[in-house]
Amino acid sequence: MDEIFLGLTTKGTRETLLLNRANRHGLIAGATGTGKTVTLQGIAEQFSRAGVPVFLADVKGDLSGIAMPGSPTFKHAATLEQRAKDLGIADYAYAACPAVFWDLYGEQGHPIRTTISEMGPLLLSRLMGLNDTQEGVLTIAFRYADNNGLLLIDLPDLQAVLAACAQDAGALALKYGNVTKASVGAIQRQLLGLESQGADRFFGEPAFEINDFLHVDENGQGLVNVLAADKLMQSPKLYATFLLWLLSELFEALPEVGDPDKPRLVFFFDEAHLLFDDAPDALMDKVEQVVRLIRSKGVGVYFVTQNPIDIPEKVAGQLGNRVQHALRAFTPRDQKAIRAAAETFRINPDLDVGKAIIELKVGEALVSTLDAQGAPGIVERTLIAPPRSRLGPVSAPERAAIQSASPFGGKYDVAVNRESAAEVLAQKAADAAAAARTVAEQGEAAQRAQPRQSPSLWEDVGRKAGRAAMGAVASSAGAVIAAELAGKKSRAQPVASGATAMIGSIATSLGGEALGRFARGLLGGLLR
Repeated sequence: MDEIFLGLTTKGTRETLLLNRANRHGLIAGATGTGKTVTLQGIAEQFSRAGVPVFLADVKGDLSGIAMPGSPTFKHAATLEQRAKDLGIADYAYAACPAVFWDLYGEQGHPIRTTISEMGPLLLSRLMGLNDTQEGVLTIAFRYADNNGLLLIDLPDLQAVLAACAQDAGALALKYGNVTKASVGAIQRQLLGLESQGADRFFGEPAFEINDFLHVDENGQGLVNVLAADKLMQSPKLYATFLLWLLSELFEALPEVGDPDKPRLVFFFDEAHLLFDDAPDALMDKVEQVVRLIRSKGVGVYFVTQNPIDIPEKVAGQLGNRVQHALRAFTPRDQKAIRAAAETFRINPDLDVGKAIIELKVGEALVSTLDAQGAPGIVERTLIAPPRSRLGPVSAPERAAIQSASPFGGKYDVAVNRESAAEVLAQKAADAAAAARTVAEQGEAAQRAQPRQSPSLWEDVGRKAGRAAMGAVASSAGAVIAAELAGKKSRAQPVASGATAMIGSIATSLGGEALGRFARGLLGGLLR
């Protein structure tokens, strides 16, 4: 299989998406109710069957049905079966895709966590809507933490470091620049707002390993990673920032592969306009850079949105494969979108694109994909192929059964709270208060005679490494036991996990989060 079958044109020719051009990104657009989600589901299924892992955000809850086969008792089953017959799909049969459910809140799937350090000040500033001055103060806080060996893992860590920066503002001004209490206070208020939205569950450990999105099952089918985003959509900035963070992580973690025979991962970004709404120039540059360069990492990014003009020109210019469902011409903005969509396609002399866009029926689309030479194909009016999995959400019992068979059971489900900036600063404050009491009550000589309150660097490193190793061994061993009870074979390796965690903890303590990730990845590769 070297292509994705999209449908038949009005001329009866096949419209396909070549797998070796699928990493050139794409756009699926159209008004509400025109069939975008069904098209997305059908394309995602075929990628999975071709052995390509898929990530998609389930904004409305109905894409979870990709994990279950369709049914002849479904109310629209006759329509789907007739469409398959009209398109000449002789082997059409209902089938599910191997799926893993994820959820930032840990309620409908495995939790996805990252650390404050990995998110970085730019994305955090976007998430909190900070102005330039406040973003500068946040950047100073990150630098202060790095220079003082303070791990920024969760929200309390960042809050503690900001408080320390405000307290030492005078001393920091000469080295880093001005830190005003007003700016720190504004950032702290935004952090409280994030916490109330549930973002505190996104920041923490165990941190998500991006390579876990790149698995295939025992039959060679790509895993479909479904992010439960219905609740997440209530915090649009968190949703958009999270997905941009995922893209950035993929870009940093994956090696260059050029133009592979098929993508390593296909990423569907639903409600894509949220990424670009009110985005500052620095963030827009980041999005454009990632989309432009991640192609050579073997990752295809497909934006799904109601209106094609929601995608900025610099990004839209990178999208080589396009599926345009119907648009409505009710407002001047709608009319502008129709003209813009019509002008982006390669001209078909036999088709009035502007007229066709408003006449398309549900399940029809204008399609243009890249040919074998990488040139855009002539736009054609196309009947879209039906999916084979369920159109609609899974039930709670079905979701639980699918999760019980997940290859990542036990890896991310339990949060780990190791010593980091908040605990270190709290201990230093307690030590300082105790020292002040000793001086006040017994004098400086008595204080100097006291043993060291905080451990030395190597004592601290050793203690952290031991705790990290034991925790990793316990978690990995738990995954093995759970898999055996379920009659499955686990990929977990308790000893290797313990060694990797220990080395990663030592590297993080000595050189920061980046060195820790490098050491964990290097040792993990050697122990596979």
